[in-house]
Amino acid sequence: MKLLLASQNQHKKEEIFQIFKDYDVELLDLSFFKDCDDVLESGTTFLENAIIKAKYFSKKYNMPAIADDSGLVVHALGGRPGIYSKRYSGGSDIDNNIKLLDEMKDKDDRNAYFISVIVIYFPDDYYVHFEGRVYGEIAYQMKGNHGFGYDPIFYIKSYDKHMAELDSQIKNQISHRAMAIKEVRKRLDEIINYK
Repeated sequence: MKLLLASQNQHKKEEIFQIFKDYDVELLDLSFFKDCDDVLESGTTFLENAIIKAKYFSKKYNMPAIADDSGLVVHALGGRPGIYSKRYSGGSDIDNNIKLLDEMKDKDDRNAYFISVIVIYFPDDYYVHFEGRVYGEIAYQMKGNHGFGYDPIFYIKSYDKHMAELDSQIKNQISHRAMAIKEVRKRLDEIINYK
């Protein structure tokens, strides 16, 4: 099965390629088509945004496309940054982390989770979606050099480490994207044989 990975995000591409590497799926990414289209994510939920991206590229290339929308949900901030996780501060990943740490400085409830919603969209408008979450807490400072996004401030109690302190092998087993991909795998035969 050929599947177009509808993302310009290098980190997401690396994670998804790594997770699919042992399966009979040929993943093509947008660079294969020299495609730099930036799709406006105008949805109000992670699912809506993933559908928008997957549908756009599935229709454009007349092939199944996989897209992910993901982010960080912080209880004490009413779910923020949520769907705005990537552009929360208007700056870099570090700027986003600094803004969030500042907003959390007086909060006792540090509970948060990463969420990934993956959509596989077919040109005939059939799609399936999957969700993965990883629960943790917002730390008080940044730690670690692995990962991206909010990984440096996301503390996972069971590992007693920040997400950015985990090597890629462990992260690819426990991340929100890995959890969503595990759900994809359960239905891979159905997806691959969809006509």
